[in-house]
Amino acid sequence: MLTINNAKPLIPFNDSVMEFLNELSLMILQNKECKEYSDIVTFAFWCRKASLTGIKEQYKNDKIRLGRGIVFHIAPSNVPINFAYSLVAGLLAGNLNIVKVSSKEFKQVDLIRNCISKLLENEQFNFLSDYINIIKYANEKETTDYISNLCDVRIIWGGDNTINEIRKSLLKPKAFDVTFTDRYSICLINADKYINEEYSDLESPIRIGKYFYNDVYLFDQNACTSPHLILWYGNKENIEKAKNTFWSILYDIVKDKYEIQPSSIIDKYTAFCECSLKLSDITIESTLDNRIMRINLKTIPEDIDNFKQHSGYFFEHTINKLDDLLNIINRKYQTLSYYGFKKEQLEILMLKISPFGIDRIVPIGKTLDFSLTWDGYDLINTLSRRIEVVS
Repeated sequence: MLTINNAKPLIPFNDSVMEFLNELSLMILQNKECKEYSDIVTFAFWCRKASLTGIKEQYKNDKIRLGRGIVFHIAPSNVPINFAYSLVAGLLAGNLNIVKVSSKEFKQVDLIRNCISKLLENEQFNFLSDYINIIKYANEKETTDYISNLCDVRIIWGGDNTINEIRKSLLKPKAFDVTFTDRYSICLINADKYINEEYSDLESPIRIGKYFYNDVYLFDQNACTSPHLILWYGNKENIEKAKNTFWSILYDIVKDKYEIQPSSIIDKYTAFCECSLKLSDITIESTLDNRIMRINLKTIPEDIDNFKQHSGYFFEHTINKLDDLLNIINRKYQTLSYYGFKKEQLEILMLKISPFGIDRIVPIGKTLDFSLTWDGYDLINTLSRRIEVVS
């Protein structure tokens, strides 16, 4: 049962919403079951008041701004915690939210829903029940039609086919979609820096390996932010040394922490056979077992994203100059993770080559970090409207 009633949009970063999210964070961090899931703990730290207050500062110069109204969030089926981030973005922008979670069973979803429900029973936050509606239903078009006709913004997280199917449910004339579709992510490593760096304790090759493991294996390489193509840059000799060290360290971590499923082994082998038939000039690196599969590309086909696989399946390619990225990146590319480059260097590069793709550039280890700027959308400004007042 939806409880939107006659509730009105709020100003972004409403004080009561901020307090609610801080209490939710505390509740999650005190819950023993929640603490068993690293993605829930990460979410809790992200939505604590200290964190959100810093984000709020970025919008302090806005004058009259209100939420757009009702936001219908359709969460993906591959990242359990995504629904919570999407909900918080809608809340912080000042909206009433209807969140359709995946029909798949995820313990993380149940735990967070339970915490939210318990907190809404508190008299202080009871009014927010109108602003938080978390629902689950099979993909019945009639239900999607009904909610789509209610909302002012529809956020769709999913593959191209999912988005096209949902778009058959019409919106009101002024309403619009924000879509987060299939994307492809890559990792750029400066081998010269990797080999010759004077590392601190916080940034050693082993720690970099652990960061990369988190980027890839926490969601079995299914997150849109997880790198599938590794680009090596630098001196040829250093690249070979860097590869040997990097993959050896990662293998030790994966062997210790990751249990590959028999079906994944078959999927990866089948995927490589398909690559062998359809792609030219590829070679497979010899590895100890199937936990990591590495395929070298002499050239990168435009449709390389069609060959991505999960469970530790990587393409590798060497670039001679950073400008070569222009010939690699297309609209499908989302996150560029990196090591051995300065932030300013990559900012200048993006302005220079002006690629159609890449919406996020983050250090290795931060690809899964959620931001209110996602896939090029400023979610606060997109999900709210500025009221112009002139004299």
